[in-house]
Amino acid sequence: MKKFLIALLLFASFSAFSQEFTRQDSLRGSITPERAWWDLTYYHLQVEVIPEEKRITGSNTITYKVLESNNTLQVDLQPPLKITKVTQNGTVLDFTSEGNAHFVHLKQTQKIGDTQEITVHYEGKPKEAVRAPWDGGFSWKKDSNGLDFIATSCQGLGASVWWPNKDHMYDEVEGMRISVEVPEHLTDVSNGRLIGTDHNKKKKTKIFHWEVENPINNYGVNLNIGDYVSWKETYQGEKGDLDITYWALKPDEEKARKTYTEVPRMLQAFEHWFGPYPFYEDGYQLVQAPYLGMEHQSSVTYGNGFQNGYLGRDLSTTGWGLKFDFIIVHESGHEWFANNITHQDHADMWIHESFTNYSESLFLDYHFGKAAGQEYVRGTRTAIGNQKPMIGPYGVNYSGYPGDVYYKGGNMLNTLRTIVNDDEQWRGVLRSVGEAFYHKTVTSQEFEKYIAEFLNLNLDAFFNQYLRDRRLPTLEYFFKDGFLNYRWVNTIRTFDMPVDVNINGETVRISPKSNWGRVASKASELSVDENYYIGVLKSR
Repeated sequence: MKKFLIALLLFASFSAFSQEFTRQDSLRGSITPERAWWDLTYYHLQVEVIPEEKRITGSNTITYKVLESNNTLQVDLQPPLKITKVTQNGTVLDFTSEGNAHFVHLKQTQKIGDTQEITVHYEGKPKEAVRAPWDGGFSWKKDSNGLDFIATSCQGLGASVWWPNKDHMYDEVEGMRISVEVPEHLTDVSNGRLIGTDHNKKKKTKIFHWEVENPINNYGVNLNIGDYVSWKETYQGEKGDLDITYWALKPDEEKARKTYTEVPRMLQAFEHWFGPYPFYEDGYQLVQAPYLGMEHQSSVTYGNGFQNGYLGRDLSTTGWGLKFDFIIVHESGHEWFANNITHQDHADMWIHESFTNYSESLFLDYHFGKAAGQEYVRGTRTAIGNQKPMIGPYGVNYSGYPGDVYYKGGNMLNTLRTIVNDDEQWRGVLRSVGEAFYHKTVTSQEFEKYIAEFLNLNLDAFFNQYLRDRRLPTLEYFFKDGFLNYRWVNTIRTFDMPVDVNINGETVRISPKSNWGRVASKASELSVDENYYIGVLKSR
């Protein structure tokens, strides 16, 4: 019955989204047979960036383990970029293309258990971002001195907008090297640690070699190219010394040095709530970028104007949103939820964005107290639309997830904390998920099941209501003949969340269902704990 109900809710979720999907969306968003038979182990991405032409050229050597015998392998690369050649062990391979999907026809026998590699060469003028990071691609900008200031961003759009890869979230590469060639007066900052630099005096270029030791999702890989200055700091964290490197454009160094002091405060709060920073081996970098910011793994990008709030605004309208730099806190929160724990399908974007939205509340909680954090998250409710379920359609290239995965998701989690009513247990589950799903990709159902089991609660109806239904649960009540009568309306039939109400100065936990229930009470009014994200309706 449980599986049947979830299937019905998934169907309702799919039908609630108006986007029409094509075969290209399926090729991009599903685990095709040409993807399923091989497991990513390593990338070596080599890219030369030619700013004056807004052009790139390079290759990606893809190392993989054979899981099933097959001779057709899918690689993704979006036009206008073109694959020029594919090789395996020195042999040039044929490939056929269908939009963004390119099917490489392997000549060598692919034996189960073997480790193989192919090299995909490509070139062209990549899509230029119009409104990064929401509309991704390459950002070709200039700094205040007129020097090139270039960056990539590709969440939703897909990393294949600028480099060839296995562009699906379910299979994260176990590690990679990124080698980026740029004009010699510029610096490239990518993910992981800088392990070497080569200087081509004839071409007047430099090649920066970056090594990532941890698993990384495709959209977390990035290039940042500019006239950078850098400085370092060592943070004494839960796992020992964490190497921090800060990068800013030379004209902005003074402002950046002041603003970037937010990073240790962020780490203090998030290691307390979520456990150790997930990528000690790769360090943490904060990198100035020519757009607002993005959660690129171990290379968080920043463009918030060196000011608190979200571009100077408090998204909660409570005042608390001006107590911290939104981009540093929010995008760094994604190191735990998006980069450490990564959804397998874009439909489950709430795992990334709901927890990271909620991390803003927990940052305030740690530094200013619980009341401040909860007032902040409640203040963001004005941005909730309740027009679509938070979980979208599966197995397709769906990037139009609703904004509710941020604000409604954060309020859902604050509601769950209120139900739990034990802050040590709540902190325990937040830290435990980071351990249980360390460097893993997950489904929403796996994640929901783990949380419920850890908290020893039946949360099926809770998650089905808030994630798979768009409606706001509403507590309907009335007082009559010495009783408080109550029920849930505007919900799925099985919704049964308890809720704390205040009656005559006393807090009482009631357990409404879709049918009327009641408790003895001579009162005529009640108030609901405002940390529950629900509607309230007095009907008589």
